[in-house]
Amino acid sequence: MPGIVITGHGGFASGLLQAVEQVVGPQPYCVAVNFPEQMSTAELKAALISALAEVAQPDGVVFLTDMLGGSPFRCASELADAQGHCEVLTGVNMQLVAEMMLERDGLSLDEFRELALACGKRGLTSLWHERRRVKCEDVQTDGI
Repeated sequence: MPGIVITGHGGFASGLLQAVEQVVGPQPYCVAVNFPEQMSTAELKAALISALAEVAQPDGVVFLTDMLGGSPFRCASELADAQGHCEVLTGVNMQLVAEMMLERDGLSLDEFRELALACGKRGLTSLWHERRRVKCEDVQTDGI
């Protein structure tokens, strides 16, 4: 089971973890590291180093970040490069995190990464698209 560090701007990380745990329950080896406006990137990196040590697992650690190119992503990427046995995923949302919390037991870092990307792509949709998908499924079922 990979450890998880969620990080992002403002209160994104702690808010996301709290919301996910409300849905799927408490998560072992998972911490949130916020990046409030008054925090420096050096302080963020130190907090991420501490979080990495807290959740380290034989299967590795996954950093889940809010946006590509932001300070949380860059700091997590530097740590992943320096430490090894880490993955950094960015652009995460609640659906992706909730599903991955339920699926992460027994996954390697590579498997976690690929499953998370597929989950994220599947989870980004619209009401219009979902209605069309349901209509298509209904037509296929009725036609059998």
